[in-house]
Amino acid sequence: MEVQQFYYDNKIVKKFIYATMLWGVVGMLVGLLLAFLFLFPNLTDGISWLSFGRLRPLHTNAVIFAFVGNAIFAGVYYSSQRLLKARMFSDVLSKINFWGWQLIIVGAAITLPLGYTSSKEYAELEWPFDIAIAVMRVVFGWNLIGTIFKRRQRHLYVAIWFYIATFVTVAVLHIFNSLEVPVSAFKSYSVYAGVQDALVQWWYGHNAVAFFLTTPFLGLMYYFIPKAANRPIYSYRLSIVHFGP
Repeated sequence: MEVQQFYYDNKIVKKFIYATMLWGVVGMLVGLLLAFLFLFPNLTDGISWLSFGRLRPLHTNAVIFAFVGNAIFAGVYYSSQRLLKARMFSDVLSKINFWGWQLIIVGAAITLPLGYTSSKEYAELEWPFDIAIAVMRVVFGWNLIGTIFKRRQRHLYVAIWFYIATFVTVAVLHIFNSLEVPVSAFKSYSVYAGVQDALVQWWYGHNAVAFFLTTPFLGLMYYFIPKAANRPIYSYRLSIVHFGP
């Protein structure tokens, strides 16, 4: 009987972990500066790119999409390989996912303080970045689903279902909320207007919290908590009920 040998790709996991730490520090330092601006409103007077209105979206984007986003990718890439008993489908897609995500973050760190914004909360980045984010979601999903198809573990643990749900829902939320008409390289107008624009924006905003900040971490908890406790999950049936609603 031939013994199959394979190795997990831990390098991509480490890259995302290092990025998580870096952007966590950056995002929290910007948040600290914003806190000082509450106490000393004139602290950055005369410096437009350090004004509260420009730093606030930089802070939220850095903490949510740079800090938390990289943490999600690190956790998913680490746990998926072990749950599926397979190396990620494509090392190239993994690298594109990592470097593409970091370039988007750097682009946001430059353009938001300069005042380029769509003025949509948690979706301030302009249309070129919206397209790039959608592409990165596709790359991530392609890599994850490709790994699922080549898995050596027949059963799909509940954490994987949470990861799939994250990929699908976040992609749908981002694409539909970001539908806009470009008028220049860094300016666009939403295809929605008035009440419809506000409705779609907060359909996106609230669900971004639900599906970007919550769903993937529920999957990660189903993997890491039993590992840390050195005990199997109490009831697998309850986990399926939990996922279903």
